[in-house]
Amino acid sequence: MTSAIQLEGLSKSFGEKVVLAQLDLEIAPAGVFALLGPNGAGKTTIVHILSTLLRPDAGSARVGGHDVVADPAAVRALIGVTGQFSAVDNLLTGEENLRLMADLRHLGRKEGARRTAELLERFDLTEAAKRPAKTYSGGMRRRLDLAAALVAQPPVLFLDEPTTGLDPRSRIGMWETIEARVQAGTTVLLTTQYLDEADRLADRIVVVDHGRVIAEGTSDALKAEIGGERVEIVLEDPADADAAIAGLAPICIDRPVAEGKVVYAPVRRRHGLIPDIVRALDDVDVGIDDIAIHRPTLDDVFLALTGHAAEEEPEPEEVAA
Repeated sequence: MTSAIQLEGLSKSFGEKVVLAQLDLEIAPAGVFALLGPNGAGKTTIVHILSTLLRPDAGSARVGGHDVVADPAAVRALIGVTGQFSAVDNLLTGEENLRLMADLRHLGRKEGARRTAELLERFDLTEAAKRPAKTYSGGMRRRLDLAAALVAQPPVLFLDEPTTGLDPRSRIGMWETIEARVQAGTTVLLTTQYLDEADRLADRIVVVDHGRVIAEGTSDALKAEIGGERVEIVLEDPADADAAIAGLAPICIDRPVAEGKVVYAPVRRRHGLIPDIVRALDDVDVGIDDIAIHRPTLDDVFLALTGHAAEEEPEPEEVAA
């Protein structure tokens, strides 16, 4: 198998809203492939199509060589899925949720019990194993949800914003679990808006916006593409953002971008840069609260490619066909 996941000309619309527009992707086995993009960019729609929950309007999608429309049963046998919201049964205990998944995957009583105990321990849920899931905290439910997706040790794992709502300790634990699965040969398709998460986990990153791929590469390669350094300026008054952008333009290598009261300015590092920035803003009568300079991050890549940070715009309502 040369590719674990392959999308060709994948398209999907909801009413007049185009969510995916002839999307092409190819994902190699045994690694983490991260999909980045603002809310509404099409990331969750891709996951729903690949996990056979939604039919594309055009194009094809294959997992492990199996077409998601023509052979959905074969695809489901290969995958584990964790969505943005926990899918555990609230009335069952944590242990019962995992045993149910083991039964559905036909693992057998002995193997199901072994996997259940192993996963409860790995996700620090052993003490809560006999409690109904409805009594779990949000972080515990997310951990149980991922554990359920791993019961059958699927070769392909879809993680749709898996660490949303987790505390820092739980996020790190989730990352370590994902890394362990990849070392065991699992292919992981990860969607996330936490760019530090993609920076740590992903072997390759694709940035999607308005249903199209706008960039693809490793984290380091994407950072290198935008070049330079980044100055982050916190304004006293967000109403001064346009004046700040105009004042900074002559000393920037690309147009600055404003998000609220913060202006992000791409520059080339040189001696006296910060005093020059302060003078440029003073000349246009813009007050600042803080200023810092740093090397490009994935946040900078995202802003440079999309022109905006993640939006609070959900994807259109999806109806499985």
